[in-house]
Amino acid sequence: MAEVEVVVAHKARTTLRVGDVFLKIDADQVLTDVEVDAMAIAPIPTPEILWRKPPVLAIAAVPGKALGRLGEPSTASPAAWAAAGAAVRRLHDAPLPPWPGRRLDEIAAQLDGECAWLVTSGVLPADLVNRNREVAEAALRPWKPVFIHGDLQITHVFVDGDEVTGVIDWSEAARGDALFDLAILTLGHEERLDDLLAGYGTDVDVDVIRGWWSLRSLTAIRWLVEHGFDPASPGCEFDVLRARM
Repeated sequence: MAEVEVVVAHKARTTLRVGDVFLKIDADQVLTDVEVDAMAIAPIPTPEILWRKPPVLAIAAVPGKALGRLGEPSTASPAAWAAAGAAVRRLHDAPLPPWPGRRLDEIAAQLDGECAWLVTSGVLPADLVNRNREVAEAALRPWKPVFIHGDLQITHVFVDGDEVTGVIDWSEAARGDALFDLAILTLGHEERLDDLLAGYGTDVDVDVIRGWWSLRSLTAIRWLVEHGFDPASPGCEFDVLRARM
């Protein structure tokens, strides 16, 4: 009999694995709607949806293994990273999803609020927050919307050898900035950015990617702390921010 493995569990979502089946229980069914719709139209490999009985979504495991993990060196080959870049480019070249994404003013307002909280709560030194707020400014510019995954963490891209076998967790998919996806995938793995861009196949503004590294880290820390994660772990968000000093 297959054992039940808790993949992730917090107040917003719980994901269980039973054999080759993942059971995702989400408090917000709108996010599950987005995930189902996004996987149906994404032009890259996604998990097979087995069934849905709200609040549970059952999906099949994808073959291969994750491209890496935050806080650990990625053992994937440069060719695998290039393949991931090519897959992301296919997504960004696809028709836009019919639902909107976050507005620039919303993102800027969240950034300001989280920076203020980080300083007043004493979670991070003011000089570290202020420096990264300056770096994040590069990301706060108008962009041409593309179909983005929206939460393209390194653990959400699966490869087998040098081939992408699946991209999971689509609940944040929307219209957005292409460089945001590239930044999230390389968060904490700056040394693999050139490999990723070799497959993505176009010139990008690396300063904007650096801006998204800072912005994502600054705005994620409070949520991570409140949901039982440790952004101070080696190679994680605190270290990403310190790298900008």
